[in-house]
Amino acid sequence: MAATKKAVLGPLVGAVDQGTSSTRFLVFNSKTAELLSHHQVEIKQEFPREGWVEQDPKEILMSVYECIEKTCEKLEQLNIDISNIKAIGVSNQRETTVVWDKITGEPLYNAVVWLDLRTQSTVENLSKRIPGNNNFVKSKTGLPLSTYFSAVKVRWLLDNVRNVQKAVEEDRALFGTIDSWLIWCLTGGTNGGVHCTDVTNASRTMLFNIHSLEWDKELCEFFEIPMKILPNVRSSSEIYGLMKISHSLKAGALEGVPISGCLGDQSAALVGQMCFRDGQAKNTYGTGCFLLCNTGRKCVFSEHGLLTTVAYKLGRDKPVYYALEGSVAIAGAVIRWLRDNLGIINSSDEIEKLAKEVGTSYGCYFVPAFSGLYAPYWEPSARGIICGLTQFTNKCHIAFAALEAVCFQTREILDAMNRDCGIPLSHLQVDGGMTNNKILMQLQADILYIPVVKPSMPETTALGAAMAAGAAEGVGVWSLEPEDLSAVTMERFEPQINAEESEIRYSTWKKAVMKSMGWVTTESSESVSS
Repeated sequence: MAATKKAVLGPLVGAVDQGTSSTRFLVFNSKTAELLSHHQVEIKQEFPREGWVEQDPKEILMSVYECIEKTCEKLEQLNIDISNIKAIGVSNQRETTVVWDKITGEPLYNAVVWLDLRTQSTVENLSKRIPGNNNFVKSKTGLPLSTYFSAVKVRWLLDNVRNVQKAVEEDRALFGTIDSWLIWCLTGGTNGGVHCTDVTNASRTMLFNIHSLEWDKELCEFFEIPMKILPNVRSSSEIYGLMKISHSLKAGALEGVPISGCLGDQSAALVGQMCFRDGQAKNTYGTGCFLLCNTGRKCVFSEHGLLTTVAYKLGRDKPVYYALEGSVAIAGAVIRWLRDNLGIINSSDEIEKLAKEVGTSYGCYFVPAFSGLYAPYWEPSARGIICGLTQFTNKCHIAFAALEAVCFQTREILDAMNRDCGIPLSHLQVDGGMTNNKILMQLQADILYIPVVKPSMPETTALGAAMAAGAAEGVGVWSLEPEDLSAVTMERFEPQINAEESEIRYSTWKKAVMKSMGWVTTESSESVSS
């Protein structure tokens, strides 16, 4: 029986999905895109000072090993032969910055997470050096100067961490975003590990020229970052190296399997949602919320606070595709905050129960600007506020307002996207962990006033990384030709309130956003952290 079962499945592809709040390893059937098994581990976030967010790169790496190991065990229990795994893709939280020692393989500091705000004064000092009439940083990278991107994080590490400075001086330091750290470790680390990244992750560092698709000398000089520590930039779908991890028997079962796909998580979700045509868009609800719209082979620059970013390049000789992106810092993170900081829920899925009890926020609005405001405002001085409170307000209303906040923030970036593209989206394709929350999905349809469409398999980020890995030259087990892509079953949420009510709620939200701004000056945040 086992043999026939194994024979039927054909080639499988694995995907490491290393997100901000958890790590997953998932295995897909490359012919049907069916998810066969997966394992997930939550990752600790450390907040050593106000506004600082760090993670331990070793913990991230061990979580990847654990997820691979546990998924392989589950596959064996299902009688599925893991030697059928022909390739592995990597998808990752973007921008998060690691600098490590190539001799010892040890990180030289914790990973500085994308949400981290410690670089605000670095950003302010640098912005004084950009001529008003020639924002060469934005025109080369598609990004506004912000604490969000890797270059300023590396600059901070070079300025403040002696270990990092010393390792750079002694030529021992390597820099990478999480994809680079994982691929280097998984392909042997100090024993021949491959130091590379892909164009999508590189486009989030602020050191990468999105037109020439290479590290930009002028940008590296502007941020004073030595080019020798940067990874090699490759396409999102090619063999980077082979798995070489003999530290544990189970994970060692994938020894020699090519790592052949690499995409920043939001690009991976765009691929996993099969948004291959100009004008197709998706919104992912994870720690943050990210709306990406494929703009084809042309860079479109936003007039309304969106980023221009690399969507994917699915092969060494394949063309590069670009996207417009609306980035919201805090979405699922607000639920984690209600759980870990306020303790009003014990697990993230309880939020749906609380919200359901009241069915309204009762005039309470929650702007979760914990890391300032990202798109479309790019306002680092904002901080979180809950307003419209009365003696009637209880934790259920606050829970409901938190869900609404995710939807209102999405509406803001969708409005910006519609204005930039000129063609309004007729429906919104969604994915990510939070889309399992039915109340959230219905609220989203009501607040956008267009249908929200969700694939029945919400793990589209991992799927995108698996597709890129399986389609790579030299692997060739996954066809990306339109006629070969499997049809996906979708669930639709139609708007159920009237448009007028939707507009009133949205304009009140905007009033709340204005109240969250201008809260922090650099001086006050510096004195807190000194």
